Amino acid sequence: MSLTLEQLQRMQSFCPDYRMGLIGGEVVVMSPSGFESDEVAAEFVRQLGNWVRGRGLGRVTASGAGFLLPNGDMRSPDVSFCRIVASGI
Repeated sequence: MSLTLEQLQRMQSFCPDYRMGLIGGEVVVMSPSGFESDEVAAEFVRQLGNWVRGRGLGRVTASGAGFLLPNGDMRSPDVSFCRIVASGI
C-alpha cells in the first residue's frame, strides 16, 4: 500500500512521539537515537549553525525538520543546511 504525504502527516499527528519518513510510498519509523549519536548530531548542528550564521549563508536545522524531495519521499536528516538565494529585489 502506497501512502501520500497527506496521509503520512495525518498518521504523524496521531503518533507525535514517533519520527516518520516516507520512502517510496512506504512509512519508515525511525528509532530514537542513542545518547552518543545524538550528542554528535548536536555538535554538527552547533558548528554548522555557527559557520552558516556568521556568513549569512542560510539556515541549519536538526532532525525535526522534514524535507519533501522531488521524488515524493519525505526525509528528516540529522542535520540540514538550506542555502538562502538572493532574489535580486
